[in-house]
Amino acid sequence: MTGAEDAGRFLPNSTAGRDRGSATLWAVAGIAVLFALGIAVVWAGVGVNTRHRAVAAADLSALAAASNVGDGEDVACGKAQWVSTRMRVTMTSCRVEWPDALVEVSAVPPGVLESFGPAEARARAGPVERPVGPR
Repeated sequence: MTGAEDAGRFLPNSTAGRDRGSATLWAVAGIAVLFALGIAVVWAGVGVNTRHRAVAAADLSALAAASNVGDGEDVACGKAQWVSTRMRVTMTSCRVEWPDALVEVSAVPPGVLESFGPAEARARAGPVERPVGPR
């Protein structure tokens, strides 16, 4: 028998037969690591998205409240509540410090990220120039 003939045969005393299939295990392990990294990146993106949603909701809620500050705190905060509800966040506080409106919101991330706690944001909105009026 020549060397070319036993290239594909299993020889009990050789090391060539013991390595059969080991590349498959390494490939599966590599795919599992890449899959886990992909899942981690997706969840990180979900967390960042939740934070951005909270910041945007706080900004828009404060603007809604500031545009209605002249109608009183109840009306202004009612408008802020309307905006925050539509943006799927919870308004935790709203107050008017004439002529500004201050709003705080929190957004709970979905899934396993909920255990990390809510993303919180606050915003203040009012006129660029301070008007003269009641305080």
